[in-house]
Amino acid sequence: MSHQIKPTGRETFFPASELIVSKTDLKGRMTYVNRLFCEMACYSEAELIGQPHSFIRHPDMPRSVFKLLWETIEAKQEIFAFVKNMAATGDHYWVFAHVTPSYDPKGKLTGYHSNRRVPPPDLIKNTIVPLYADVLAIEKRHVNGKESLAAGYKALTDFVASQKVSYDELMFSLARAA
Repeated sequence: MSHQIKPTGRETFFPASELIVSKTDLKGRMTYVNRLFCEMACYSEAELIGQPHSFIRHPDMPRSVFKLLWETIEAKQEIFAFVKNMAATGDHYWVFAHVTPSYDPKGKLTGYHSNRRVPPPDLIKNTIVPLYADVLAIEKRHVNGKESLAAGYKALTDFVASQKVSYDELMFSLARAA
């Protein structure tokens, strides 16, 4: 499936009473998506299953946010994050994601599960968009991919450290305060 979608700049929304849900394998390939996920992403279930979750990543998202996310969930910990996704139409939508490891009955890690809620719009506009834009600008200053990711990650983690809380605590406290 070709994936050369250009962002439109149009934002779409989903009801605050609903959740976007997905499950992935250990490599981040989607194994389950709910109806709302398909509706918001503008893809069918068949088009999404087997694709990497990054398939719906908006280009405004700093790679370093996902580095932090993967480090956290691979360490078998949950994480909360604000994420801007892009639909097949090029429209975008924001989510407040809660990503957790999934285990089989014997306790073996089998994949990851994510529930996504509607984030507070003012928080996105006034805090998350500027933060992510700053981190993304730092990433883009570097031609080398490793250096880019390292610089963005340092900027992100330095910002979190300046708040004197963990990343999760910061994200959750921002969501509660909004």
